[in-house]
Amino acid sequence: MQSPITRYLESVLDDCRALDGGKMADGNAELERADPDAFAVALVTVGGSVYAAGDCDVEFSIQSISKALAYALAVQDNGLERMLEATDVEPSGDSFNEISLEHSTGRPRNPLINAGALAVHSMIRGNSAQERADRVKDLHSRCAGRQLSTNDSVYEAEIESDDRNTAIAYLLKSVGVLAAEPVEVVDGYARQCSVDVSCVDLATIASVMANGGVDPNTGERLIGGAVNRHVLSVMSTCGMYDGSGSWVAAVGIPAKSGVAGAIIGVLPGQVGLAVLSPKLNGHGNSVRGVAVFERLSRDLELHMMHVAPSGASAIRQVTGEDTINVQLQGDLRFAGAESVLATLAKGIDARRGITLDLGHVQAMDDVARRLLDDAVSGLREDGHDVVIDDPHGLMTVLDPE
Repeated sequence: MQSPITRYLESVLDDCRALDGGKMADGNAELERADPDAFAVALVTVGGSVYAAGDCDVEFSIQSISKALAYALAVQDNGLERMLEATDVEPSGDSFNEISLEHSTGRPRNPLINAGALAVHSMIRGNSAQERADRVKDLHSRCAGRQLSTNDSVYEAEIESDDRNTAIAYLLKSVGVLAAEPVEVVDGYARQCSVDVSCVDLATIASVMANGGVDPNTGERLIGGAVNRHVLSVMSTCGMYDGSGSWVAAVGIPAKSGVAGAIIGVLPGQVGLAVLSPKLNGHGNSVRGVAVFERLSRDLELHMMHVAPSGASAIRQVTGEDTINVQLQGDLRFAGAESVLATLAKGIDARRGITLDLGHVQAMDDVARRLLDDAVSGLREDGHDVVIDDPHGLMTVLDPE
């Protein structure tokens, strides 16, 4: 059975594909040569389920999306108090490469613009640019669940076009903010931005952050809980540059964009998301990527201000042999419904009947209702005998049985 979530993601790409505005990133020859039609979306839950559509095997450089985990690493290395002395956490209201420094202290406005990212990179422990960049890459690799590699061509193109970052780095040194030599910091930051990832890699990284810094598959803590929470807070207000205000109002998902055309989104407790489409708007964010996130937020009710009254686990218990009885509970939203779908997908074969027991479910939103209805329809089409025990009539409109 193909998941209704995968079919939904495919339909979103189809609907948004016609949006052809924006332009390719300039200033880096490798980014300028990227395929402007590449388009992909991936969603990874805190339960470890992976859903993807489009050009998900296409790799691209992580660029500014690396700023989020680099900041997490620097906070873990130095403590939050010391990092707040190096960079503020206020939205700049400026473009990503503007010189946004506090007049009184010289601090960059936040760690997710270039000035802040350079200050952050200089604070990461390491004896060289290469060592600092390798530590950032290693954290991304651990969160992605595979070893990532640096794209040397992108790195060389970054260095060739890094005059502005070099100027910012020297300015930071002049006001006492930079913790290493400017040329070394710019080199390490260029390496940090040149790591190749796929859309699934980014969504997997986001799922770790959505899970409080813990790998959903291994249970290993990769990012400290308090650090993870702090980074997500900064992403929510500063991650989309001077478009962050409209983003948090319309989409409501802590996010970070990169000039290769990717956007990563983290909804705590639910999902990690990523979209790739290289053409950028005036804020330096992917045109199609923004549109896809708006759709996902609206259709799946993922806005962080959409809060259910209960966060209980959706699955109460699973029993039975010839017939599987899946007993649900609590208030069902997208994440809960997805966990039910994942359970059904793992435990179903042609010899088994299925009963969905909704007796302990108090409420169900429209997204969860649609997902469960689509899954039930798919199972029945595949020849399964599905019975819905729905004493409160939560799915009566969709399932007349």
